[in-house]
Amino acid sequence: MKYRKTSKINENLSILGYGCMRFTKKGTAIDQQKAEEEMIYAIENGVNYFDTAYIYPGSEVALGKLLAKGYRNQVYVATKLPHYFIKKSTDMDKYFHEQLQRLQTDYIDYYLIHMLSDIHVWQRLKALGIESWIAQKKASGQIRHIGFSFHGGTQSFMDLIDAYDWDFCQIQFNYLDEHNQAGIKGLRYAAEKGLPVIIMEPLRGGKLTNALPRSAKRIFDQFRPAKSPAEWALRWIWNHPEVTVVLSGMNSMDQVVENTRIAAEAEPCTLTNAEQSMIAQVKEEWNKNVKVPCTGCGYCMPCPHGVDIPVCFDALNTRYKDSWFTAFKQYIMCTTMKTTPSNASKCVRCGRCEKLCPQQIKIMSELDAVKRVLENIIYPVTKFFMKFGRF
Repeated sequence: MKYRKTSKINENLSILGYGCMRFTKKGTAIDQQKAEEEMIYAIENGVNYFDTAYIYPGSEVALGKLLAKGYRNQVYVATKLPHYFIKKSTDMDKYFHEQLQRLQTDYIDYYLIHMLSDIHVWQRLKALGIESWIAQKKASGQIRHIGFSFHGGTQSFMDLIDAYDWDFCQIQFNYLDEHNQAGIKGLRYAAEKGLPVIIMEPLRGGKLTNALPRSAKRIFDQFRPAKSPAEWALRWIWNHPEVTVVLSGMNSMDQVVENTRIAAEAEPCTLTNAEQSMIAQVKEEWNKNVKVPCTGCGYCMPCPHGVDIPVCFDALNTRYKDSWFTAFKQYIMCTTMKTTPSNASKCVRCGRCEKLCPQQIKIMSELDAVKRVLENIIYPVTKFFMKFGRF
């Protein structure tokens, strides 16, 4: 197993982290025996970073049962505060102590504010006293390191990085999302400040293995048949020296064996020009279904009426590259769950953005398409449940 550390945190973290969101189910519950066998193999082969969250059904409890069997001191535990449930200051302790009980531990190594979407959400939490709460928990040793996980645009990510003295952060990053969400610019921005950067969705929820276009699979097969699409995707991420840990939601022994093998070999800056060119070709095949040719450059931003234009277009493109459900989930998380929403329907067709777009995209018309596709009849229902804390 390879390990990486940063100037901010002098701890050797395994470059492969265990994402605990996708444990195999046995009926409606997690198959505890199977999950433990897979996690133990990972630990024995050097994985020392385990990531879960309050809202992953049964995940914290399942991990806690394993930790209680003598593994707590062998791993770093990461879990997340569900800020969207926090209505008053006492809620922070309420959820945190429940998480300690679930995990059967008295401290969390890496604690994240879950899905911190923009500066306005952080300001709301500050008004509730989260900064002093974090300071108290760190002083007592109950929280060792504080960070946040993020879904949103690059500028929002960098604003959050600058808003507080974070210890680490977590972003979505893969060869399709090189310039989406926080993107390579955000990755480098955080790394320049010495923060460990934890990567989620390295395979886009498995889409980069089981939903690749046939033409893309042929490119992989013709280049080097012995390597799987998953291996190429992981090696592409680990090729970036700014990356600290890549989380993989492993739920089979085959996946654990393959991923730990790759993580024992992967080094930064080692992909050849030919290998990088091949992955770029795969990306081109995937992107043939792109609806809007937005590069995420941000020249159209900020929108004077609050629309996050690149994020809206990324969600629309996801609809045609992936699925409607994936796109809708992305759209909700990245535009609507913010304290100040940034969804497409906020557009008033002022036209400022179109004058600034280097791609000459008909932005107003494409935002209309976003509204038609992603703000359909289900959208207001989802907003209603979110408003009353049931989402």
